[in-house]
Amino acid sequence: MELIRRDALELSQMLDRGEVSTTEVMQAALDRIAAVNGQINAITCLRDPDALLAEARAAETAARPSFLAGLPVAVKDLANVAGLPNSQGSLIFRDAISATDDLAIGRMRAAGALFIGKTNVPEFGLGSHSVNPVHGGTTNPHAPGRSAGGSSGGAAAALAAGMQWVCDGSDMMGSLRNPAGWCNVYGFRPTWGRVPAEPVGDVFLHQLSTLGPMARNVRDLTALLDVMAGHDPRQPLSLDHQPMLPRLEADVTGRRIGWLGDWGGAYPMEAGVMEHCAAALSTFADMGCVVEEVAPPMPAADLWDSWRILRAFANAARLGALHDDPARRALMKPDAIWEVEQGKAVSVAEVQRASALRSEWHGVTEQLFDRYDALVLPTAQVWPFAMDDWPNQIAGRAMDTYHRWMEVVIPASLTGLPALAVPAGFGPGGLPMGLQIIGRRRADLGVLQLGEAWHQATGWPQRAWPDLG
Repeated sequence: MELIRRDALELSQMLDRGEVSTTEVMQAALDRIAAVNGQINAITCLRDPDALLAEARAAETAARPSFLAGLPVAVKDLANVAGLPNSQGSLIFRDAISATDDLAIGRMRAAGALFIGKTNVPEFGLGSHSVNPVHGGTTNPHAPGRSAGGSSGGAAAALAAGMQWVCDGSDMMGSLRNPAGWCNVYGFRPTWGRVPAEPVGDVFLHQLSTLGPMARNVRDLTALLDVMAGHDPRQPLSLDHQPMLPRLEADVTGRRIGWLGDWGGAYPMEAGVMEHCAAALSTFADMGCVVEEVAPPMPAADLWDSWRILRAFANAARLGALHDDPARRALMKPDAIWEVEQGKAVSVAEVQRASALRSEWHGVTEQLFDRYDALVLPTAQVWPFAMDDWPNQIAGRAMDTYHRWMEVVIPASLTGLPALAVPAGFGPGGLPMGLQIIGRRRADLGVLQLGEAWHQATGWPQRAWPDLG
């Protein structure tokens, strides 16, 4: 089996045994990138190959502190990697070079990762479609000419195409889950606080976005989570973390799965999505789980109202200074300008109401998780769409915002629940789709155990390798 198809942990064991060298691993990655990245445009800012091979040779005699040691890794182009560009997909930052590593990236570097470049994103990570004016668009390896999702679309596509073994990502509104489902890989949004972000600015208020891992199997994903996760004293809401990989394999017989589907029709679905995902639920039964359909536990409109206000409020805080500068605002995409202006327009009373609705939803989920070990939803409401634009209607229902078509991801995002996107096979025209396995807050291990059992039962990334010529 060629090296690009190996699992990361398997490759690490081969490095430990001296069956392959870090130089050979780096060369395999560079060869694969040269062969297919031109079609997909998932990896950007690739460093000089000679310099990368020199770093790989130096790693051959260095200690191996973790499975990541000597593995080539491209980092999502929203995170800082010392010495690498960090455009965030924006013309404003097209020439920006990071001076330091972000916290989670520093942990990956200390674990021995060799950083080779960046993975593509939408501008500022807004919208689940990885197209930007700096690096262009990332297409889906399984469906050329269609979206790879986002904002971790470059990471998901790089994994699916065999250019990476593991990737970092981040998720506010499905940015780890939607691209994973569309690219036939795994993406994990951990409980908010498990993988702390940079301790910059406010560290209490905006509990929406989180970092997380992606991989072609759950063991590799969990191994990367164990590197990225852990309390940081500068982040008062960050969580302690005990390694989960040693506890990943478990008997999931009897675990109860609640199927939320399309939330009683509140979430419009493109033709075939619901039927495909409902059929995929049989895998849980094969695993020995008990699956029940769950009636909508709270009005979808209340969740959306809370999300829309809190997201805009957070984005106004993040991007407001750019918007206030006319020269920079002129370089921002309309969606980013809209987000900031929506956030600046909300009142204190609206933010308080949105927070109260979020609190209510947390209470509802606690009751649900007294009955179920996990809740399940599709990873997206549409199949991967053409690269030219986002969907403005689904099943005849008009989308009133640029991100309304992603509404299915907000039940987990709103209260920081752990959610694992798992591949659910291929639907009409061979288009990929996934499922979200959502757990109780801080019950990340249980979600990952279900994901591991799912992978053992299905193995979709290994069964369906994209045909890239």
